Amino acid sequence: MPLDHRLTQEHEELRRTVEEFAHDVVAPKIGEYYEHHEFPYEIVREMGRMGLFGLPFPEEYGGMGGDYLALGIALEELARVDSSVAITLEAGVSLGAMPVFRFGTEEQKRTWLPRLCSGEILGAFGLTEPECGSDAGGTRTTARLDEATDEWVINGTKCFITNSGTEITGLVTVTAVTGRGEDGKPLISSIIVPSGTPGFTVAPPYSKVGWNASDTRELSFSDVRVPAANLLGEQGRGYAQFLRILDEGRIAISALATGLAQGCVDESLAYAKTRRAFGRPIGANQAIQFKIADMEMRAHTARLAWRDAASRLVHGEPFKMQAALAKLYSSEIAVDNAREATQIHGGYGFMNEYPVARMWRDAKILEIGEGTSEVQRMLIARELGLTG
Repeated sequence: MPLDHRLTQEHEELRRTVEEFAHDVVAPKIGEYYEHHEFPYEIVREMGRMGLFGLPFPEEYGGMGGDYLALGIALEELARVDSSVAITLEAGVSLGAMPVFRFGTEEQKRTWLPRLCSGEILGAFGLTEPECGSDAGGTRTTARLDEATDEWVINGTKCFITNSGTEITGLVTVTAVTGRGEDGKPLISSIIVPSGTPGFTVAPPYSKVGWNASDTRELSFSDVRVPAANLLGEQGRGYAQFLRILDEGRIAISALATGLAQGCVDESLAYAKTRRAFGRPIGANQAIQFKIADMEMRAHTARLAWRDAASRLVHGEPFKMQAALAKLYSSEIAVDNAREATQIHGGYGFMNEYPVARMWRDAKILEIGEGTSEVQRMLIARELGLTG
């Protein structure tokens, strides 16, 4: 099916609404949150009231009845202004709520999704561990079933977990080894752990290079007990489930990266028209014009890539390679655009009061989170039929 890059009227109205919110509500406040490493509860609550956390979920579970394209549109518009707010939404939807929607029982969906969709609570995705970052199959966290009490007993550590320690975090879905297969390989399962469960400890926030207004923490589990009914999906299928979630999440991260890249264009264009040097605006210099033209080219191409992947997902077509392509390209050009925007701004680009300084600090993680650039290249090569 050929991709029609034009948005429907409904999607365009959503884009304009989020664009207005980003510029009128987020932009004036986020710099102070960012500088003080504070989570923007007020902004997140407003996002919840707007229905952004429920965009791709059915109305029967409290969602907006939209799709993954709608989520990507919202993420791109938010990231044009700030990535901390955008990643809070991305993680809350793609990683927090989506596993429950994709793999949960009807009871789990009705218990958790309405509150997740409204933004009343946030969910988190407990996959990464200190000694097995990209090697998610090397999970060391364990969960054994205590048949006497019909409870899972969880022990282990997770790291770099977004939205895991806020005042409104409601649950973390954790991957853990729950047994061994006939071949001796670990059986990895997914288990819902509600916040506040005894033995579930949330560490203080990390000191990060960027995304300073988002919440990222290490989690530890010491004989954490949750009901057997908290198993998410089939036992032993947790790794496969989360690979699917990561494929989808890469589209969302690509949309976020595209937004950051476009935000660099926005800021550089405005600055080039008003900043004067040697008697004229710096935008009159061909060197600056070419930089901004290249930045716009990269952002435009990245937008086509993530929308193509989202379109395939929405229409039920294979999208794994397209998601990896979009994530790889958009994250790398976001770094390129952030570097060029900082250069265009000169000394002001090094000052935190200018948005491009935030964008420069926020861009690098996009080449790492939800699959490094190297992992994306491995996935693409594999989809092309290369092995080794």
